[in-house]
Amino acid sequence: MWNIASLAVAVALFVTMVVMAAVSNAEGERRARRVATALAIALPLPFIFVAFVSPSLIAAAVVLFTIAAAVFLVLPTGRPRPLVDETPVSRIDERDIMFSRRLLEPGSERFKRYYEMRPENAPLDEKFREQPGLLARGSRAYDPVTFAASKATFEAVAQFHPIVDGDPAPDRVECDPGDITEFVSTWALRSGAVSTGVTALRDYHQYTHVGRGPDWGQPVDVAHKWAFVLTVEMSKEMIDSAPLGPTVMESAQQYLSSGTIAIQIATFIRRLGWPARAHIDGNYRVVCPLVARDAGLGEIGRMGLLMTPELGPRVRLAVVTTDLPLVPSPRGGDPTMTDFCRICKKCADVCPSQSISFDDPGFVDGVTRWQIDQASCYTFWSTVGTDCAKCMRACPFSHPDNLLHNIVRSGIRNSSRFRRFALKMDDIFYGRTPPPEDVPEWLRVETRDPSGG
Repeated sequence: MWNIASLAVAVALFVTMVVMAAVSNAEGERRARRVATALAIALPLPFIFVAFVSPSLIAAAVVLFTIAAAVFLVLPTGRPRPLVDETPVSRIDERDIMFSRRLLEPGSERFKRYYEMRPENAPLDEKFREQPGLLARGSRAYDPVTFAASKATFEAVAQFHPIVDGDPAPDRVECDPGDITEFVSTWALRSGAVSTGVTALRDYHQYTHVGRGPDWGQPVDVAHKWAFVLTVEMSKEMIDSAPLGPTVMESAQQYLSSGTIAIQIATFIRRLGWPARAHIDGNYRVVCPLVARDAGLGEIGRMGLLMTPELGPRVRLAVVTTDLPLVPSPRGGDPTMTDFCRICKKCADVCPSQSISFDDPGFVDGVTRWQIDQASCYTFWSTVGTDCAKCMRACPFSHPDNLLHNIVRSGIRNSSRFRRFALKMDDIFYGRTPPPEDVPEWLRVETRDPSGG
C-alpha cells in the first residue's frame, strides 16, 4: 500500500511540475519553464526509488513525512499585525513630487518660486537635469518608435485634461446608492478595469497645492464626499522588458485606458446632475494610491506603489470624486501583503538606482511606511529614458492572475511559513534579479536616422 502511495506522490509531483512548465511557457518565462521541467524529472525519482526498491515501512515514512511537510507549510498560522499609524497626519504638496519638479523650466517664475521655497531640492534636481531626460533622444534605452508611441499616448491623455471637471446638469437624478454603485462599478469593469472600490474622500487623500498645469501653486480643496477608484492591468509582456521602451509605452497606454474610463464615469455622473471630477495622469488633485488603499483595493508596498491582490503593482489607477451618494467598500486591509514585502526585498535588489530601502518601514510624516528616494529614482529614469519598472517586473505579486499563481497567493495569505517558502521558490523559478526579457517581436521596427546620428 505505502509503495503505491509513494508512486502516487511521484506522479502528483510530475504532473504538478509539467503543469508549471506549461504555464511558464505560456507566460514566456523561460527560466521558470526550464526549472519546472528539470524538477518534473528530479522530484519524482526518490519516490519512484522508494516505491520499487525500499521496504514498505520506509515507503510509509517517506510518504508520511512528505505529507506532514506539505501540511506544515500550508497550515494557517497567525496573521501578522497590520502596519500601525496608517492614517497620514499631513498632506502631500504636489509641487514636491518629481513629476512636477521635472516640468519646472530653468529661468521661469515657477522655477524661481519653487526653489526659493524648497532650496534643499535644487542640488538633487540638478542631477536629473544633467541627464537626457524621460523619452529623450540620447537616453540609454532610446528607441525612436516606442518613445514616439509613448509621447503620442501621453499627448492623448492630455487631451482629456480640459474635461476632467464641469458643471452638473440642472436636473438632478436621485439614485439608490447601492444600485448606482453597482452600476458604475460594473460599467468600469466591462470597460476594462480589473478592480474598483469606493471610499469616503478624506482630507489626507488630497494634495495641498496643485503641482502641474495652469493652476500650479493653487490650494487644493476637493469638496466632494466620495471617491470611486479603479485599476487597469499593465501588460506583463510589455513590463517584462523593463527598463526598455515597451515599459513606458505600456504605462502611457494604461494611463490613457484608466483615464478614459474615469472621464466617462465623471461625465455620466454630471449628466445625472451631481458634481464629479476625474483625476487622471497629469491632472490629479488626489493621491490615487492612498484613495485605492482606503477603498480596499490593496496595500502600499515597499516600492511605494499600490500592491493589489490580483496583480501586485502591475496596475495603473484613476479616481472619480463626486457627491453622488455611493456605498463605500470595506477597507479590510491585508497585512500579509505588507508582511511579504518585509521579507521579500526583490524590488530593492533589482533597483538600479538603489532608491528602494531594504529596511523595515519607518515612521514618515506620521505614518508607518516605506519611503523611496524619489530623486534618485527619477534621475535614473532621466538617464535610461523610460519609467524603468524593474521593481514592478521583479515583484512576485506581478505574476498573472491565473489558477497557478492564485494558489500561491492563497498560501501567502494563510501562512507565514508559506510566505517564506513562496519567496524562495520565486527566486528559484524566476531569479532573484530577473534580467529583462526580449522586446516583443512586433515592437522591433527597423529605422534609419536621416541625420546620420
